Amino acid sequence: MIEGQDGLDWPRWQALVRAAEDLGFAGLFRSDHFVNKEGPPLAALDLWTSLTWLAANTERIEFGPLVSPVSFRHPVTTAWTAAAVDDLSGGRLRLGLGAGWQEREHAAFGFDLLATGRRFARFEEGLEVVTRLLRSDAPVSFDGAFYRLRDAELLPRPARPGGPPIVIGGNGPRRTLPLAARYADEWNGVFLTPERFAETCRTLDGLLAEAGREPAAVRRTLMVRVVFGHHRAAAEAKLGGEDAEALRARGVIIGDAGELRERLAAFAEAGVQRIML
Repeated sequence: MIEGQDGLDWPRWQALVRAAEDLGFAGLFRSDHFVNKEGPPLAALDLWTSLTWLAANTERIEFGPLVSPVSFRHPVTTAWTAAAVDDLSGGRLRLGLGAGWQEREHAAFGFDLLATGRRFARFEEGLEVVTRLLRSDAPVSFDGAFYRLRDAELLPRPARPGGPPIVIGGNGPRRTLPLAARYADEWNGVFLTPERFAETCRTLDGLLAEAGREPAAVRRTLMVRVVFGHHRAAAEAKLGGEDAEALRARGVIIGDAGELRERLAAFAEAGVQRIML
């Protein structure tokens, strides 16, 4: 998992893509932001341009945004672009979508972040538009508070039936998980301990049942921070004064190869099917 707004440029991105492809990683995912959250502004490589290059220059790895806010682009544009990039890659894109959260970039570039309730209402409509355009071979009409379609057809149709799988990230039981239960092919938890991940999966299972879907319909993945060193003390020395035990209590993996293997095994036991480091 790469932060695309923390000084990412073309040489670094291309090197990361080649390393992920050549070293056996399952995938490479990146954030979608226009600027870093705080501090002096840093370079931010455009999401879809960078993913198009990846699609054309790799053959194996999965990839995608983790996640792309609906506040940045009209969902029709997102669906159209995602289908094209997925086709270019031979069906390896996983389309992560989100509501948006970072205030700095929305204020700086004139995007409407909206209050939380309306923000998630817009996100739900965006998910409806994207999924219907990708999954329906019939023309799509939609009347919402934020988006309206009239007999809209996404052509050419995605080569992969249904288009790229939809990924929804976040742990919120009131808004995010219910949307994941309705729309997602993959749910991505964020900074959870193994115990909290298993608990959140149980909540998601209940919501899936209410939506008439089986638990196996949604892949369970996790994004987690890793601080690695040749030994435990070396890893903790990289924290810059952050409390190692407090970070571990939030699910951060800190330590040497042995501790990393131990924590990954615990996450697998908790139901994690893929982990983004």
